[in-house]
Amino acid sequence: MASGLRHDAGAAGLPQPTREPRPAEGYAGDVTPELAFDWWQAGKAVLIDVRTDAEREWVGFVPDAVPLAWKQWPGMAVNPAFDAALKAAVPAGKVALMLCRSGVRSIAAARRATELGVEAYNILEGFEGDPDDQAHRGRKGGWRFRGLPWRQG
Repeated sequence: MASGLRHDAGAAGLPQPTREPRPAEGYAGDVTPELAFDWWQAGKAVLIDVRTDAEREWVGFVPDAVPLAWKQWPGMAVNPAFDAALKAAVPAGKVALMLCRSGVRSIAAARRATELGVEAYNILEGFEGDPDDQAHRGRKGGWRFRGLPWRQG
């Protein structure tokens, strides 16, 4: 299963994503895109899109997510403004949900947020999911694949 996602048997025996965070080392845990969306819509969390500005512009973005690059294009150096901007974006009593392309950079961002005292979760599969057999993204999991809100342009 993609990104180590556990499933429970649902209606008609079809696998359903679990609705609980998966424990992780160095940050609060991993959540499915669907659980992240539910927490965000319920007002429990702030959705932080840690992809570069270029990725959000070219591939798509989640409306109303906080655009805060973990690394900056070109060169992919860590964003020096990340810490201050993250602290400003996540009010007390809310958690941070980190979203990147595939769920890898968001782990690093979640670990940094945790170091800063912010309860942070990585969104499994990211925005685009893992590459398929032809190395194309967007066909094997991810925020967009799962039909959650997004826009392009």
